[in-house]
Amino acid sequence: MAESRLIGGYPVIGIRPTIDGRRGALKVRESLEDQTMGMAKAAKKLFEENLRYSNGEPVKVVIADTTIGRVAESAACAEKFKKEGVDGLMLPHCNFGTEYVCARLAKKLDVPVLLWGPLDERPEPNGVRLRDTQCGLFATGKVLRRFQIPFTYLTNCRLNDPVFERGVKDFLAVCNVVKTFKNIRILQISTRPFDFWTTMCNEGELLEKFNIQLAPVPMTELTEEVKTVREDKEKMEQMIAYIKDTMVIKIKEEEVEMVAALALAMKSLVEKYGCQAAAIQCWNALQTEIGIMPCAANAILNEQGIPVVCETDIHGAVTALLVEAAGMDEKRGFFADWTIRHPDIENGELLQHCGPWPMSVAQEKPELTYPLAFEHPGSLTAEAKHGEVTLCRFDGDNGEYSLLLGNAKGVDGPKGMGTYLWVEVENIKRLEAKIVEGPYIHHCVGIHKNVVPVLYEACKYIGVKPDLYDPIEEDVKAYLRGE
Repeated sequence: MAESRLIGGYPVIGIRPTIDGRRGALKVRESLEDQTMGMAKAAKKLFEENLRYSNGEPVKVVIADTTIGRVAESAACAEKFKKEGVDGLMLPHCNFGTEYVCARLAKKLDVPVLLWGPLDERPEPNGVRLRDTQCGLFATGKVLRRFQIPFTYLTNCRLNDPVFERGVKDFLAVCNVVKTFKNIRILQISTRPFDFWTTMCNEGELLEKFNIQLAPVPMTELTEEVKTVREDKEKMEQMIAYIKDTMVIKIKEEEVEMVAALALAMKSLVEKYGCQAAAIQCWNALQTEIGIMPCAANAILNEQGIPVVCETDIHGAVTALLVEAAGMDEKRGFFADWTIRHPDIENGELLQHCGPWPMSVAQEKPELTYPLAFEHPGSLTAEAKHGEVTLCRFDGDNGEYSLLLGNAKGVDGPKGMGTYLWVEVENIKRLEAKIVEGPYIHHCVGIHKNVVPVLYEACKYIGVKPDLYDPIEEDVKAYLRGE
């Protein structure tokens, strides 16, 4: 994850091993207590040894102090997990378990839930068996539904099965998306441009439905901050050096200095208001004040893991945060327009914007130059890397919100201006109709990673409908259940 990550700490996983709470003549609990805790500790070890946050640290995992089969143990576990800041709950069923206690704990914590149990062993020669893990998974799944608790099911498998590691890795990413979504605050720099009715949003509804908060500031506050940061010679020198190291300069030196100041000023305001992303009115008030386009400055912050989107597109900023969270902040997203069909490839499309994409997305060092259709400098020109990409858009109207998502691949095409990528999808006519018929607009966010299954699964926890633009839902479900 980016060092400048502003959404909060990394997601923490809590493992709460469950066991059949019955005691008595069969001694079910007593016979499996050590085995159950051993299984939980083995799962914790697998997390810590094989999964890393993008800063290189091992994933933080907290285990309940005891196996849990009764109410008092569950209460103690809930207290511990809340204190440790658990963001995802794993419920390993090492025998039948106690389903209502699992559900009560999950309800208290209100975090994503991973339900899993190891494969049961072969019965003894005399027919005796004690675990019945699979049967317990059936019971807990039903009771979680009764409590109206969404959960993720990881198929009945062994700890050393490859599907287990894949499943817990995806669950960690789901937790990252959910944690991000529940803590969004976006810096809104000025109003939307008058002519961009498509980017209007309902601020009150976003707050009421999702706790998404906006921090609106006037353009003059940004331009005054630009003046302030220019006085910090050390920061300015560092930023100018960074620009010259990561971009091919095609504009004047004083214009480079203004790009550096704008990047520093926007980051300062993002931090001042406790935000994680920003949406800026790109034109034309800003050019009147400081004489440059904000695209390259946006790109700098985007590279740092602070998404800055164009045309005051609040829903676009939300999308950018979700996409990068799904990718565990290991890759940068890019904010794009759907623009024109490919002239030679039937299902091809041009993704392009004036020049705000992160430098790491480009095939080669981008040029700091002038944008298409504008007279002021300050944008990047570069073709993005090819390969597999996920394309996504959070949007809504009339009180309903959904997440458009699907896959594409980068392809060759005519040379473009700004930051751009020609892509090929399965069926451009189907995708085109999805966007036109709504609730979407011409903006999306891409990332060079397949995060469709993670975003699809995260939707069940955030109250947003997943909307796949290709008919791949059964394939996504199959992947998530371990096929």
